[in-house]
Amino acid sequence: MSWFAAFLFFLPAGIANTTPVFVNKIPTLNRWKTPLDFGKSWKGVRIFGENKTWRGLVCGMLVAAITGWIIGQTASSVIMSPLIGAALGAGALIGDALESFLKRRHGIDSGKKWFPFDQTDYIIGGLLFVLPLTSLTLQLVLRIFILYFGLHLLVAFLAFKVGLKDSPI
Repeated sequence: MSWFAAFLFFLPAGIANTTPVFVNKIPTLNRWKTPLDFGKSWKGVRIFGENKTWRGLVCGMLVAAITGWIIGQTASSVIMSPLIGAALGAGALIGDALESFLKRRHGIDSGKKWFPFDQTDYIIGGLLFVLPLTSLTLQLVLRIFILYFGLHLLVAFLAFKVGLKDSPI
């Protein structure tokens, strides 16, 4: 699979990973703030935290499914469907939530950087969730890691330069 096909294949996960930030800005949706952990703690520490919400997971999966459908309709070089897109999106967001769980266990506050885990959690999660639906070659997995790790760093840097983020990573 080419580099571009690898980019397209994982695009639903990449888009799902950014969706929660945007849906939080939508007036009607931003009132739905139910945390994934329902506010529960484990050993005195929140499981995931306030920023991991059902709104983000559901909307991310929906946007990823739509992205998967569009790619499936337009890109003959990639086997894609709404189901594969939704699985990639769910995996990306659950991978991010699990990384938040690990950050809490290591005493790292919400929003604090944890390199390189902040850049790879969604990649690992997306790949694991899509495994039951399609076969992935080692070459495809490596290309996805290289592309999306690099894209994550680039987008974070650009967001920092335009004032949307406090730090470049």
